Amino acid sequence: METITNAVNWLNGVVWGTPMLVLILGVGMFLTLGLRLLTILKIPFGFKLLWQGRIPGGEGDISPFNALMTSLAATIGTGNIAGVATAIFLGGPGAVFWMWMTALVGMATKFSEAVLAVRFREEDERGKHVGGPMYYIKNGLGPKWNWMAIAFALFAGVAGFGIGNMVQANSIANALNANFAIPEWLTGILLVVLVGAVLLGGIERIASVAGKLVPIMAIAYIAAGTLVLALNAGAIPGAFALIFKHAFTPVAATGGFAGAAVWAAIRFGVARGVFSNEAGLGSAPIAHAAAQTKGPVSQGLVAMLGTFIDTVIVCSFTALAILVTGAWTSGETGAALTSKAFDLALPGVGGYIIAAALAVFAFTTILGWSYYCERSLEYLFGIKIIMPFRVVWSLAALVGATLKLGFVWLLADTLNALMAIPNLIALALLSPIVFKITKDFFETRGKSEDNPF
Repeated sequence: METITNAVNWLNGVVWGTPMLVLILGVGMFLTLGLRLLTILKIPFGFKLLWQGRIPGGEGDISPFNALMTSLAATIGTGNIAGVATAIFLGGPGAVFWMWMTALVGMATKFSEAVLAVRFREEDERGKHVGGPMYYIKNGLGPKWNWMAIAFALFAGVAGFGIGNMVQANSIANALNANFAIPEWLTGILLVVLVGAVLLGGIERIASVAGKLVPIMAIAYIAAGTLVLALNAGAIPGAFALIFKHAFTPVAATGGFAGAAVWAAIRFGVARGVFSNEAGLGSAPIAHAAAQTKGPVSQGLVAMLGTFIDTVIVCSFTALAILVTGAWTSGETGAALTSKAFDLALPGVGGYIIAAALAVFAFTTILGWSYYCERSLEYLFGIKIIMPFRVVWSLAALVGATLKLGFVWLLADTLNALMAIPNLIALALLSPIVFKITKDFFETRGKSEDNPF
């Protein structure tokens, strides 16, 4: 087992190394420039479409709003609490700047993914709309590229059980046990029941739960973060100064912080940013392919907001809370660092807030990723796999809640990177289609601001 672990650890270092970071940022920058900064300039318009998208229109299975909420359910998770803290612990305050940069170019990546997902989606034997990287690779690039579509589906189908299920269940169980003394096995059983009850209703029920739970949990977390910042308002300018200064200069060791080079800030900022918002991984377009939308571009404009909301908004509250309270020099890392920051600002209750947020965030991630894995495995094995998958997926939460998952985390993190490779290659090759569809959309829109759904 040690040999296998070492081998996977080596592969993880390769796939999350410099070439991957260059590929993610390079493709994102290429798409951003190819779209003429549209994904940044059209953020207000995207929010308008998101609001209008509460009312479905066009072909699909779920509303455009609920498609984004399903995507956010999968992305707003442990990465927003533990991932941001880890980035700061390993890369220093400057890592936050590189998370922001990853998000800004990642918006173009997410936009392009959703445009292609809707453009090349299909209907399965049940009449449900299915799409995502495996479909736009097969239908957009042609049969000779199907091996790459199969590779993506395989990586996603396996990775989800780790990163999207057992790791999340483990985080929930640990948080509830540490703060509320709830046994891990009991949390695992509750998760099996709750996850199973939602999954049996398919994408419609997943989207319905996400559409209600995600806005509530995000607003509640932002409200708690705002309170922390308000109590430390005088330290906010200094926190921003730390972020911008150490994005380009090394940060020396101080307190429990070991110090970090600029390369560490870039590496961990980009890696944790991608881990949080999933731009480039190819997961989110699987949900957006099911949207009841009249066109690919309108859903792309909604989809890109997922990256903005996840990283530029939610992750920023976590990062600023850690910096303004001074917790970043404590020597803590991961969720414990975020918990310490909130506890310093809100003694006696801060830790409980983070535990509750972590539990809800991780639960919705399990729901969102269940859909990604189900569609990936359906691509490989057909609709006959759906019900067995839902049963196994629900039971996997019990396994995750009660076992140590060091190797599972490592393997899933590696497979996440392997998912990104075929997806990013496909995005680059299919970019002319994205550019043309987008140009045609805005040319025909003219001056009309009517609902394009």
